Parts: sequence; C-alpha cells; structure tokens
Amino acid sequence: MTPTIALRGATQGVARARTLLLLFLAVTGALLAGAAPASAHAALTGSNPTQGSVVDKAPTEVSLTFSEQVALSDGALQVLDPKGERVDTGRATNPSGTTYAVKLHAGLPDGTFTVTYQVVSADSHPVSGAFTFSIGAPSQTTVAVSDKEVGGGVVGALYEAGRYISYAGFILLVGGAGFVLACWQRGAGVRPVQRLVVSGWLALTGATLALLLLRGSYVGSGKVGDIFDLTLLGQVLQTKAGAALVSRLLLLAAGALFIAVLFGAYVKRDEAEAGDGADTEDDAEDAAAAKRDLTFGLAIGGAVVAAGLAATWAMAEHASTGIQTGIAMPVDVLHLLAVALWLGGLSTLLVALFRAPADAQIEAAAVQRFSRVAFGSVIALVATGIYQSWRQVGSWSAFTDTTYGQLLLVKIGLVTVLVGIAWISRRWTGQLSELPAPQAVAAAVVEQRAKTRTKVPAGSGDSRRAAQLARQEAALATTRDKRLRDADPLRSGLRRSVLAEAGVAVVLLAVTTVLTSTEPGRTEEEAKAATSATSQQAGPLSLKIPFDTGAEDGKGTAEVTLDPARVGANEMHVFVVRPNGKAFDVPEVKIAFTLESKDIGPLPVTPDRVATGHWTASGVQIPMAGDWTIAVTVRTSDIDQATVDKNTKIG
Repeated sequence: MTPTIALRGATQGVARARTLLLLFLAVTGALLAGAAPASAHAALTGSNPTQGSVVDKAPTEVSLTFSEQVALSDGALQVLDPKGERVDTGRATNPSGTTYAVKLHAGLPDGTFTVTYQVVSADSHPVSGAFTFSIGAPSQTTVAVSDKEVGGGVVGALYEAGRYISYAGFILLVGGAGFVLACWQRGAGVRPVQRLVVSGWLALTGATLALLLLRGSYVGSGKVGDIFDLTLLGQVLQTKAGAALVSRLLLLAAGALFIAVLFGAYVKRDEAEAGDGADTEDDAEDAAAAKRDLTFGLAIGGAVVAAGLAATWAMAEHASTGIQTGIAMPVDVLHLLAVALWLGGLSTLLVALFRAPADAQIEAAAVQRFSRVAFGSVIALVATGIYQSWRQVGSWSAFTDTTYGQLLLVKIGLVTVLVGIAWISRRWTGQLSELPAPQAVAAAVVEQRAKTRTKVPAGSGDSRRAAQLARQEAALATTRDKRLRDADPLRSGLRRSVLAEAGVAVVLLAVTTVLTSTEPGRTEEEAKAATSATSQQAGPLSLKIPFDTGAEDGKGTAEVTLDPARVGANEMHVFVVRPNGKAFDVPEVKIAFTLESKDIGPLPVTPDRVATGHWTASGVQIPMAGDWTIAVTVRTSDIDQATVDKNTKIG
C-alpha cells in the first residue's frame, strides 16, 4: 500500500466515522425528544371517595392509596370545589402504610369536586394526576381535569438530558481510567486519552450540578423560573435524591485528585523510566516496584471512587425500592461498573485508534488485554441484567404489555447487536500484528520531520512567512503521523468494528436513560391489579347527569346505574326525572360508551322502557377496564333532544 493510498484511506475513514457518529447522535436525540415524561414507580391504586362516584353526604376527608410509600410536600394533595376553590384544610397526613389523607372543611355543597395529587415515589420519580367525585349529584365545574404528568415540558427535557449526560460522563470517566490502568498504562501520557477522561469528569460534574438545580422544579411546578429558587434547592437537599447528588459531587472531588495523580505523577514516573534509565540494577528494580505500588494504589482508590459514584444511582432509583433491595443495590452497582468498563474502555480504544499520535500508537497487547476485560464485563452485564429484568418485570406478559418491558426488549436487542460486533472486533484483535516499538516509531517520526523541516531564511524578518511555513510543517507532520499510525491494514478493520460498537453504544445509552425513568413492569402490573380489585369492591356505579333540550319542558336529570360496573356483562338502569324529582316520561333514551385512550367506541346501547321515566338494558358488555365516557341522549319531543356525557372509571 502506497503512502498516498494509505493517507486517502485514513481520510475517508475519519469522514465515515464523523458521519456515523452524527447519525447515531441524531438517533439518540430523536429517542430522547420522543420520550414521554418520566413515568413514576408509584401508582395510585385506590381512593375514598372512589373516582367518578356520587356520595350522598360530604365526606370529612379524602384518602388516596398508592402502590408504595411516597413523599409529600405542602399542597401535594388538594381538593377543589366546582368553582376551583380549595376545600381541604392543608397538609396531607399518612394515617397508615401507603394511604395518605387530607381533611375537608365542613358544610360542603352538592356538586362535582376535583382531587389533584403530586407526589414523589420512593425511587425519586415524580407522579401526578387528578380525578373527580360528586356530592349529591354531578354538576358543572370550572376545574379542567387532565392527565397532567410532572416531569414534562422544558424542565423535564433538560432534566432527562442531564441524566443522559451524567451517565455518559460516568462511563467515560470510569471506563477511560480503567482502560489506562488495566490495559494501556502508556496511554496515561497520550493527550487525546487525557482529554477524554477529563471530559467525562467535567460532563458528570456539570450534569450533577444541573440536576441539583433542576430537581425542585422537575418534581414541582415544572416552571423554568423555579430552577434557581434557593428555597426549592434547600428542600431538594433534604430528600434522598438530593443526598445522592451531593454525595456524587463529593466523590467527584476525590475523582479530580485521582485524575491529577494518574495524568501527573504517574505519567512523570513512566517518562522517567523511559528516559535515561536507572543508574544500577537495584535502582531499576526500586523504580519498577514504586510504579507497581503507585498502580496498585491508583487501582484501589479508583475502584472505591467508581463504586461510590455508581452507588449514588443505586441508592436513589429503582434498585432502592421494591423487593430484595439489599441484593438489588449491590447488583446495580456491579451492573453500572460493568457497563462503564466496557463502553468507556471502548470509547478510549476508539480515541487511541483514531487520535493517538504515531509515536504513541496503542500496542496489540493492550488491545488484547481490553478484549479480555470487555469479555468479563459482558459476562457480569448479562448476569446482573438477568436478575434486574426478573426483579423489575416479574412476568413474561410484562415484556409486551408494559412500557418498561418493551423498552427492555429493545435494550436486549441492542446489547445482542453490540456483542455480535464485539465478536468481530475480537477476530480483528486476534489477527492484529504487533507494531514497531514505540521508541522506534518515535525515532522514525523525528527523522522524517528533520529531513523535511523548512528553514526560514536568516534575516528575512518576515514573521508572517515564518508563521505560514510553521503551519505547513505542522500539517505535513500530521499527515506523516496519520500515515504511520494507519499503516497496518488489519488495524483499519479493527477501527471500523470499534466505531460501529461505539455507535450502537450511544443508542443503547439513550434507551437505558429512558428505561431508568420508566415505571417497572412488575409495579405497573401490580398497580393495575390493585386498581381492578378496588373497582370490583366499589360496587354498582351511579351517575346523575343534568340535561336541557332547550324546549319549554326540556330540563331534567338522567341517572345511570351500572351493576357491577366491571369488565364483562352489566345490568344498566336509566332513570329520567324532572327538576322537581318526579318521573319524566320521555319518548326515547340512548346510551353510548367510549374509551378514548384505546380508541374503543362509541358502543351504542338502546335500553327498553319498563315504566314512566325508567329504562333498562341487560348484558351491557364492557370490554376492558379504563376511564370511560358515558354519553346519554334524551329526546323530549319529536324535534327536541340533548346529548350529555360524563367520564368515569369502570372495572
């Protein structure tokens, strides 16, 4: 292969690398941008009064039951009257277990009331929602009930971006340092490798500070203006998530000291050994022993810092709640460390292959050592991943029926692809020829530079000309360095496979970030089961819906009862009464059921008239549980009719 062809191939390889990296970053951005607001670990499993119910007299309190214990702040639970005014007495209490209650003022009028809640689950993710109940009879309300979720909007997007950057920073910091100590100690003196590890530290530190500032608004109002609210920051510092972020910052301070030693004293000792050498054999042995001691100390200190950093995620997220937390947290730490050693080492190898100067080429032995480290990391990753999957999913059906399970299947697929590409990389590693000794490469580079060095004519005084010649010489030197670095054709194949691994890893990290903020499949299914059980125990459903056809005698109320108000066959009765409470003899009544969230309906039901103002239908089929809209059409004359509807939860 001629130098020109080698140079052209290297240039094309770099261009392809940049294109692929941009493509994968675009895919990552699409994944993050398309992600819904963070689903929470906790779920509302019941309430008293129940959602959509009509009670005869005003309750003294409203209670909500969640799937796990939650954290509440002031105003976490609110009850609003039909005019939107608060009718609760203030701060919520925790009377028992996972049930939380708020007292109500006495003397509440009839009408529809709205309950809103905004809490933080045990794994630090926020959850919010709202529902209605009525006293006496349903009424119009000025409160817009929506499926509002905290964690969305601009603040939510910034928070998710911060989480992604923090994971990426952790991987580059831990994986890069581990690669240097375990596989390529000479890499500690290579400037691109130093920049990669320091960039990881900076990214993790900056993202952690940003998450601390964003946290209060993220779990609260969601307003950008609240990001720098020191009161909210003080509240965050008192929470489990805040404590984890502060601990991470303290560990990063120790990490800065580790980096200073790794790229300072460690490099100087390595350079000293590569210089004139020791005066005697004893001095050489002492120097080698001192370097081994320093390497061992750095390895122990780095492992402690890395494990501590990983624990700041384990102590505040999914591993810290649910079943077997005593096992889950250490497993989560091991999982994160395995990911960092594999993907972070992969990134460092990519930098070494593409950016390291010719006189600091990575040796084949170092690549082979990393191949063994990566293999061990994959084994640990698979073992811990199987346990985490069992713990978070719980059943085979949850893989396809829950968002968490579906994302987990995507992650498993990406890991499988990544392992396949890594196997190809191992084949290239096995065929990789040894490079010339670094000292010989350095001597060759110096010799070529000396031969082609441009001399500025003495006394010319032309500083611009001198600067131009210096830039030309630097460009030529860079070209020579690349030619020497890319001379081995086997190394070119390794670079391509490692680049492909890194690209898949970028997408994998994005999916993992979304996965860690998604409600685990086990919890989602347990919440659905608890909600279904609660709805089955609630008994018959009764809704009173006022109507007005606009005619002179066109006002009244339609009362719809559904028994047992659960999935399957139900008995339905419709009572139509005038404003004075007497039966209203109308020509026709029609009912329709719609489940908008699943695009089901409207399902029409035409009840039979059994008496004045009384209509009934048997075997009314409700195909699945959910928040249904019941629409009632009442015709009071040949031309006068009105359609009114009401939302309610059915079985």
